[in-house]
Amino acid sequence: MHLAYPAVLAALLFCTGLYGVLARRNAILVLMSVELMLNAVNLNLVAFDVWLSKAAEETLHSGQALTLFTIAIAAAEIGIGLAIVLAVHRNRGTADIDKLRDTAEGHESDGSDDGVPLTAEQDARSGQTGRTGKAEATA
Repeated sequence: MHLAYPAVLAALLFCTGLYGVLARRNAILVLMSVELMLNAVNLNLVAFDVWLSKAAEETLHSGQALTLFTIAIAAAEIGIGLAIVLAVHRNRGTADIDKLRDTAEGHESDGSDDGVPLTAEQDARSGQTGRTGKAEATA
């Protein structure tokens, strides 16, 4: 098999993953897209390792060893990433990245921008106190 076939497949996988990272709003879909990108890198590592081992007399299979390390790192990344996404979803009620970006430190999306306190109806809908902007503790 020619080296071009796995290289083209890896490029397609990587481009699909890159599109998923840039276009998706859901955090879990972004994590899946990152996994696609890592799998494209793994495919390239193994393909080039096989191609170079045919040319070299001694075979160390360093590409396959790097692939194993990449798989281990990807497994740890997906475990920690899913734990963070689940914790954020429990606290905020959404896994939408744009909504999470709006609630970052220093940005208030529920209040008005001109310093006017929220009305009682807006306060009840947002679950925040009018002037402090801190979330109420609900048990």
